[in-house]
Amino acid sequence: MTPFKPLLPLAVLALALPAFAQTAPPEFTQCIDGLQGAARTAGVSETAYHRFTQGLQPDMSVIEKLDFQPEFRTPIWDYLAGLVDDERVAEGRALLAQHAETLERAQQRYGVDPATVVAVWGVESNFGQSFGKYPLVQALGTLSCYGRRQTYFRTELYATLRILQAGHIAPERLVGSWAGAFGHTQFMPSTFERLAVDFDGDGRADLMDSTPDALASTANFLQKAGWQTGQPWGFEVKLPEGFNTGGEGRRSKRAISEWSARGVTRVDGSPLPANLGSAGLMTPAGPAGPAFLVFRNFDAIYSYNAAESYGLAIAHLADRLRGGGPFTTPWPTDDPGLSRAERRELQGLLILRGHEIGEVDGMLGEKSRVAIRAEQERLGHEVNGRGGQKLLQALRGG
Repeated sequence: MTPFKPLLPLAVLALALPAFAQTAPPEFTQCIDGLQGAARTAGVSETAYHRFTQGLQPDMSVIEKLDFQPEFRTPIWDYLAGLVDDERVAEGRALLAQHAETLERAQQRYGVDPATVVAVWGVESNFGQSFGKYPLVQALGTLSCYGRRQTYFRTELYATLRILQAGHIAPERLVGSWAGAFGHTQFMPSTFERLAVDFDGDGRADLMDSTPDALASTANFLQKAGWQTGQPWGFEVKLPEGFNTGGEGRRSKRAISEWSARGVTRVDGSPLPANLGSAGLMTPAGPAGPAFLVFRNFDAIYSYNAAESYGLAIAHLADRLRGGGPFTTPWPTDDPGLSRAERRELQGLLILRGHEIGEVDGMLGEKSRVAIRAEQERLGHEVNGRGGQKLLQALRGG
């Protein structure tokens, strides 16, 4: 591969790279300088290391995010309502048609169906509309020197520097999530090095600006994670009255015949299919909520981001893209979550009541939560800053 050449004038490039300061905190500068030897051992040249880290300053906002991940903190009915809604299903179906040729080629090569690949794309970056705003060297440099899991983030920092050194992606384009994931389907840098593929034939793998590369790389990831062609991820089931779910879970797989013998059926009451091997029982909201038997393909999805709610979002979106409907069993709450359209509507109603919440984007950030708490207090609702159906209905009524 020919040496990388900046795609933008140097003045523009300087503005696009991580924010640099005249002086960074001494402990941060000492940490970054101290990582050079390990980076050299990891394959980053001294020239490249200085080029991409010189003058780097920390972004402490990423440390705040390190201990808050919505997959683990948000009620699952809120999490899924915002990720799998009619808006995303409609857009995903349109993109399935638009990229049908690429997805078919990827399926032939990697064995992963188009709906699952597009579902990953939708959940990870809203189909390429939300890549993230954090310059990777700055975010990973900060995480390498502060907070927990520094060893892990240093590995990802060195991978990022190798990607830049090799010229796969221009420095000003290498932005992503606070934790270092980037591109249409949000690969971590080390994952990019292992599994990204050149599917558009231009000689380089590019997850930022090549949709074919991103979709095929995702299919390659899932194949390497153990995807079984033609098999389902799982399906919703009905548990018999008083069923004991203790000790059951995604990893505690049993033969389908055993589940059938214990009275488990498809959610519509029909018998379980007998030819699908073993499955684990997953009840993400407890036995009163939806229950699922999940197979090896769910584990492959789970490996993309180790959270069951995340895996369920992708699996469910894939089903919806194929024409399936919502889950049959309701979530065990009297205040269901809001779709993104409903969240935007809620923000608009908060503005009409005089609250300053910033942009109407459906994100329900801190300003929105402050306004929500004020309205909850006024209405006599539980004051928790959460936007749900109860508050939306109350504000709709004036």
